[in-house]
Amino acid sequence: MLILGLESSCDETAAALVTGDRQVLAHRLAGQEAAHRPFGGVVPEIAARAHVEALEPLVAAALAEAGVTLADVDAVAATAGPGLIGGVMVGLVTGKALAHAAGKPLIAVNHLEGHALSPRLADAALAFPYLLLLVSGGHCQLLLVEGVARYRRLATTIDDAAGEAFDKTAKILGLGFPGGPAVEAAARTGDPRAVPLPRPLKGSAEPHFSFAGLKAAVARMAPLHPAADVAASFQAAVVDCLLDRTRRAMDRAADATALVVAGGVAANGAVRAALEDLAGERGLRFVAPPAWLCTDNAAMIAWAGAERLAAGLTDPLDVAARARWPLDPDAEKVRGAGVKA
Repeated sequence: MLILGLESSCDETAAALVTGDRQVLAHRLAGQEAAHRPFGGVVPEIAARAHVEALEPLVAAALAEAGVTLADVDAVAATAGPGLIGGVMVGLVTGKALAHAAGKPLIAVNHLEGHALSPRLADAALAFPYLLLLVSGGHCQLLLVEGVARYRRLATTIDDAAGEAFDKTAKILGLGFPGGPAVEAAARTGDPRAVPLPRPLKGSAEPHFSFAGLKAAVARMAPLHPAADVAASFQAAVVDCLLDRTRRAMDRAADATALVVAGGVAANGAVRAALEDLAGERGLRFVAPPAWLCTDNAAMIAWAGAERLAAGLTDPLDVAARARWPLDPDAEKVRGAGVKA
């Protein structure tokens, strides 16, 4: 099985070719950091135009790198949401055109499912069900991954995602863009106990996450302390919140085979180390994809496409792009969750 994957949901344009036996034959990616850096965050219109310019050459380069043609692929998988709708439409329309031209099945992939299944691309031994902490710039959720297209959401954020809080903290501290790596780098030279910051919902009976109050506290404390100390203290607070909420979810996921972390924030070393220790305490395997597979990429979309194709799941060419697309549409509504649900 050979799948062509396309990703364009935010500010990374990517194309990849992945086989059903977990070989990444090619992966091409074009970032947009320079275009968005002057604004301190992603500008949707700039991102969408960049996707239009970059995607076709990336597909051609990926096919050439793998030494195959479009006729050799078994399906085309493209992110269909959630994300910035302009970028999502660019990738999905391109995927539809390629699938139609080549007479291949189209697989419309939920970007979150790409993250959720990406650990299985890196670890063939990872079996369902597993407890997943999906932590990224737009989402912070705990899910029981029961199988392909089968997700039970145990917790989500009622306001900001952890990755969003990292990005806003970097902006407050003037650390640059992208914010997550910048905060992590600054935190290495700071004192994580120097700045008193809250741990929202820690110890609460409510299972969910909240990071808006922490972000606001950073804004109040930033003028009073060195940036490195604020960054270190902020990162420590995020880790404490993630651990506390994950412990609660573990109590509700007794049949999980492993604790898994995925999404952009999963590339953070402090987050990984703390979760690995927690898994060890509970006698669970800990699984995290390599750092390059945590951030947005097309290999995870191609792999999700391979998993869905193997399960007999394909999509018609009139499938719609979605700005919002929950993995567990039957999950209980959460107060204040909005687009993060």
